[in-house]
Formats: sequence, structure tokens, C-alpha cells
Amino acid sequence: MTTQSHAADPATDVIVRSASPADAAAIARIYNYYIANSVITFEEDPVSEQVMAARVAEVQALSLPWLVAEGAKNVMGFAYAGKWKVRSAYRYSVETTIYLEHGHEGRGIGKTLYAALLPILRARGIHVAIGGVALPNAASVALHETLGFEHVATFREVGFKHGRWVDVAYWQLVL
Repeated sequence: MTTQSHAADPATDVIVRSASPADAAAIARIYNYYIANSVITFEEDPVSEQVMAARVAEVQALSLPWLVAEGAKNVMGFAYAGKWKVRSAYRYSVETTIYLEHGHEGRGIGKTLYAALLPILRARGIHVAIGGVALPNAASVALHETLGFEHVATFREVGFKHGRWVDVAYWQLVL
């Protein structure tokens, strides 16, 4: 398992650290809210703690980071980087993912997570980080653009969830 040093953000009283198997239930809880209540993820069935633990382990086995933001001993969000595509020529590109516990948006936690994630990617020789955003999602768009990501594509009506078609846009950051 990959370990990261703890980083405290005094503005949000958040500790960012590497996810552990003990975090799987909290990560699943956060993610399952978005499965049930939004089009932010195109997953449609809830994810169990065991499935989430396997996903975390799979990402970390690739020497990629899966981080959690913790405050008052509760996980309030997570961010990770996964392979962009499976072909070997894409090995220096990753897709970044970030989710915050519902109700914790707008507190700087997402920026804190990305501020920890991006230097790890640079240190591991990753060249490009790609963030996908189901639209509309003004907060995610603003987060990516604040951190220097550039809009590179919008795919119209590529997802269908909760009875409607959803566009997905991509932002990239050359590290």
C-alpha cells in the first residue's frame, strides 16, 4: 500500500492522508450518496464497503494515490488518480476523481485534496492529469479551473441517468 505523509490545512482543519482499508465504509457512504442522488457519477447501483476496499487496493497497487480528507476523525472526502486508458502509451496520464461528503462542499476541502494529490502525481512522473465532470457542475468546473486545468472537450449526451441525458466535459493539467 502506498503511504503519504499527513498534511494539515489550517483553513479547513482537514488532514489529508493515504486511504486505508478501514476507510472503505466511509468512502462507500460518500460515493453512494452521489450514485443515488445525482448524475455526478454514472454508476447506478450502490457500492459495498468490500467493493470499495478492492477499488482502493487496486489503485494503490498501481502505485497511484488514493487520498482521504479527514476532519474530527471523520472522512469528509476522497480523491484518487486512476489510469486514463489501458494502452501502454497512456501510462503517463491519469484521470483524477474527487468526491466530498454531501454538505461539506464549499469549504476548501476539494482544493486541499487536489493540493495533496497533484504533487504526488508529479513526483511519480505522471505527465497529464485529466478530470471529467458530468454537467452541469459549476463547483467542479471552478475547482479544476482554479487549479490550472484547461477545458479540452465536451461530449454531449454520453450518459443517461435518472431519466435524462448528461453531458461530460474534460479538463486537463499538464504537470
